[in-house]
Amino acid sequence: MEVANLKPSLAWKLNHVGLSPMHLALQHKCTKMVRGLITINSQLIRVKAKGMITPLHYLAQTEDPDLLAELLSACPSSIEDTTIHCETAAHVAIKNCSIRCFKVLLGWLRRVNKEDILNWKDEDGNTALHIAISTNQTEVVKLLVKHANVNVKNFNDLTAMDIFHLQGSLQNTEIGKILNKAKAKKASDLTSNMTLGDYLSKELTLIDKRDKYFGINIQNNPNDNRTVILVVAILIATATYQAGLSPPAGYWQDDYKPPANNGTTNNTHNSSLGDGQRQHRAGQMIMSPADLFYFLAVNGSAFHLSVWTILVIIIGLPFSRAVYISTWLLLQAYYSSMTATFPTQGSVALTVGRFLYITFTVISAGVAYMIPRRAFCNHQKLKRRVDTMRGSSVLTRPEN
Repeated sequence: MEVANLKPSLAWKLNHVGLSPMHLALQHKCTKMVRGLITINSQLIRVKAKGMITPLHYLAQTEDPDLLAELLSACPSSIEDTTIHCETAAHVAIKNCSIRCFKVLLGWLRRVNKEDILNWKDEDGNTALHIAISTNQTEVVKLLVKHANVNVKNFNDLTAMDIFHLQGSLQNTEIGKILNKAKAKKASDLTSNMTLGDYLSKELTLIDKRDKYFGINIQNNPNDNRTVILVVAILIATATYQAGLSPPAGYWQDDYKPPANNGTTNNTHNSSLGDGQRQHRAGQMIMSPADLFYFLAVNGSAFHLSVWTILVIIIGLPFSRAVYISTWLLLQAYYSSMTATFPTQGSVALTVGRFLYITFTVISAGVAYMIPRRAFCNHQKLKRRVDTMRGSSVLTRPEN
């Protein structure tokens, strides 16, 4: 420990058989030394020994889930390291039937939102699910089908279901039931023939354009356009929603209907108070029809456009579905408010205008809500079709 502290670079050196001090400490079960080296530099967990095996890979094949969890917590990025055979720690744990360690890895991937690593392929194109099925590990398969793509093909164009049927007499019927429940298919039953080249040849989708212009999914990107636009859109939505609830001229405080006999009825006080007024009801907007249509058209357009912008930006983010539902309820509240306060008494033009405006409001709300959601669903469907063909190959992984 003193040497490692005085000369940190020595902790990264490999000996004549390709092992680092961390690897040697693990081999000799010197847990105290392992923890000590981590305190000096947690990146030592990513030192690659012979075969590009890191300390995390070594622990994944042993039954020491507690120390494995400590290494993951000390260096989260180590979960992305692969061996010379393109194997992740999940591959190693499953191949060595280390179920306890695999559960730790799976729990970590779920907590850091990196379940996609379960779809990474080794040198033969096999994902963690392919290996679990070929080794008849029922418990692991049951866990994997909840988080991995069950229809990814390996480099022999075999899906998980194909591997299961190729086992012949060694088939585990329980695994077959799990795959059927997860809607796993044979390669011959898949309708997708799209390759990565086909996907890249297509025009950018709405989500692709959003990611491009806002700099989303670009590592270490300082672009904060997305945040700025989101804040501005929220301010506009707030202002226009409030303006819709509080129109400039306010609301009528009473009901008034012009007398049919020019003011000679018994409602003399209503006639005098309503002299020069148009027919109205309490709670309806006071603005003149021309000003009312202009105000609501402009204000409503700004409101729905800002809501649409918010929905486009947030889609795909964690808890975006909850925000979508909340925004939909907000649109419904805006629609209900306009319906309740729009004048219903007056000329035929006002009645027709009210109908047209309400129709416009409903259509705008539907467009603002459905277009981003449909675009995202189509984008995800397109990506799944490509992933079914290639999975998450080494070409698509982040550099270690």
